[in-house]
Amino acid sequence: MPNNITPNALGFLIADSARLLRMAFEKRIAGAGLNITAGEARTLMQVAAVSGSRQLDIAARMGVEPMTVCTFLDKLQAEGLIERQQDPADRRAKKIVLTPRSDTIVQAINDEIEGLLAEATQGMNDDMRRSMEGALVKLRDNLQKGERGAREA
Repeated sequence: MPNNITPNALGFLIADSARLLRMAFEKRIAGAGLNITAGEARTLMQVAAVSGSRQLDIAARMGVEPMTVCTFLDKLQAEGLIERQQDPADRRAKKIVLTPRSDTIVQAINDEIEGLLAEATQGMNDDMRRSMEGALVKLRDNLQKGERGAREA
């Protein structure tokens, strides 16, 4: 039976690109002198993107265990970068929010991300980048619908 699977198949391209972006991000954060790990940086950026999230929701968005996020949040809180605030809707839950002290480091991480993406998209024009962004949003939305359906079943 002929094998028509190639390294340039869409699934391989998405997986390889995600792996390479993650490795490059980890390298950039390690070399940026921010005194923060890549995991802590990803966690901080999740809080920045959706302030007031619960630990469980942050873990789900990152695709890691809640205890992993708890460790990252403990370090970020010890550094004064985030606060855990009581959730008025559920007294058992805590909402995670940024502190003013996090502004500088969030900006520095964002600068690293922008630099990484500029390198990764070198040679692409604005239309190509917008098209890729739109396709990735649609891909993510479709996968999230499937994930929600599987949890509800």
